[in-house]
Amino acid sequence: MLRAGIINVTGYAGVELARILARHPEAEISTVTGRSSAGKNLGEIFPHLSELDLTITEDLAESVDVLFSALPHAAGAKKLTSMLDDGVKVIDMSADFRLKNSSEYKEWYGIDHPCPEYLDEAVYGLTELNRNMVSSARLVANPGCYPTASILALAPAIQAGIVKPDIVVDAKSGVSGAGRGKYPFADTNENLMAYSVTGHRHMPEIKQELNKLDDSVDLNITFLTHLVPMNRGLLASCYAPINDEKVSGSDINSQISTIYEDFYGKEPFVEISDFPPMTKNTLGTNNCMILPVVDLRSKRLIVVSCIDNLIKGAAGQAIQNMNLMFGLPEDMGLNGLALYP
Repeated sequence: MLRAGIINVTGYAGVELARILARHPEAEISTVTGRSSAGKNLGEIFPHLSELDLTITEDLAESVDVLFSALPHAAGAKKLTSMLDDGVKVIDMSADFRLKNSSEYKEWYGIDHPCPEYLDEAVYGLTELNRNMVSSARLVANPGCYPTASILALAPAIQAGIVKPDIVVDAKSGVSGAGRGKYPFADTNENLMAYSVTGHRHMPEIKQELNKLDDSVDLNITFLTHLVPMNRGLLASCYAPINDEKVSGSDINSQISTIYEDFYGKEPFVEISDFPPMTKNTLGTNNCMILPVVDLRSKRLIVVSCIDNLIKGAAGQAIQNMNLMFGLPEDMGLNGLALYP
């Protein structure tokens, strides 16, 4: 039985990790931390987790085989590297190890990278693209929620060269993506807002990973994010001009569907849809639903991608990575149908 630790269990991602791991047949939670709630039982703060009977501590109280860090960027990188030195496998859910270029990290996050010596070793944990590397990794950078939906939406098209490099990603997330307590009900209810309109820090993450699929092109990505008045869920609508030297003709939509189906094959958590997916189609699951379709009038590829931002976009992806890192079935503990309504 794997012994798991969660740093910052009281955030949304940490809570979801605890909930999913509670039903994992090959893992148990040994220790959880949270500075503001240290000394309290987890069930006092989250009654739905009371059966775990875990005391929140300020620092890790038990030895572990795998450590999940749900701290914000830069808050715990040094602590994670000390755990690596002790032989613990680490899955970091912050942005600290996602970008390979420390200068780019400073540009987007406003600080010097705390542990640049680990950037080359860290594996970007989008399992569908990096499965072999994740399986042998000891440090995994869990992807951001927006990049997860966006990269999965665009990866088949970029690899096949069927779109030109001028790409727009128009993404919308539930308020849980901003963290606990940031946006009160009165500010979000009956409201819709765009944010980070001059550049969202997830954009270089998207570009970095998509460029790996075809480094012969320099992708020009416009990435715009919106906050929508719902608890959770994320929908990314992606647009790019078709490269008609690669695909054309009256059956172009069939060609595109085949490219996407072949790319994802039997991936357990990616479904190529034949209808526009809704966020509720993936609510409470580790699934990503993708609809690729061509607007024949504008000769533009449209890809709609849906995930639950707290599961495939955070905790579920982290556990999917853990399963691979320890040689377990990739979908262990993650199977389940979506919630509705």
